[in-house]
Amino acid sequence: MERKQNTKTRLHPRLVFLGLIGLGLLGYAVSANRGSSPDKGDFVVHENAHVINLDADGFDDAISRGVVLVDFWATWCPPCRIQNPILEELAEEIHDRASITKLDVDDHGQIAARYGIRSIPTLILFRNGEVVERFVGVQQKETLKAAIITYL
Repeated sequence: MERKQNTKTRLHPRLVFLGLIGLGLLGYAVSANRGSSPDKGDFVVHENAHVINLDADGFDDAISRGVVLVDFWATWCPPCRIQNPILEELAEEIHDRASITKLDVDDHGQIAARYGIRSIPTLILFRNGEVVERFVGVQQKETLKAAIITYL
């Protein structure tokens, strides 16, 4: 009996080690996929969607007029992938009254730093260039729509 207990004790660190290796390989696979084409499963916004992809050049101009929701996201972020169809659905309903936009934090880290983005997805609602609300984590369409309507 003593011997079986000893074997279990020795197995446990090995299982932990194997688990850590598995997580490392998963992280490597995700990061290696970042620069690949959309047909390999990358996150893309459909071309006919009303969601606008922002870049550093157009960011300040985009948030300066009206009500604008900016989704700070990254391609490797699973919650960001969950948030995307919610934003597309919201944009279909409200694109004529407010702008629904996205900014990739990996490509535009200086803007993310300017707004203190520490977790993604983070969604910031701007009105005429001023931050009026901030959401961290996946948000439901109704929550975002109510906030947008408040500032129209």
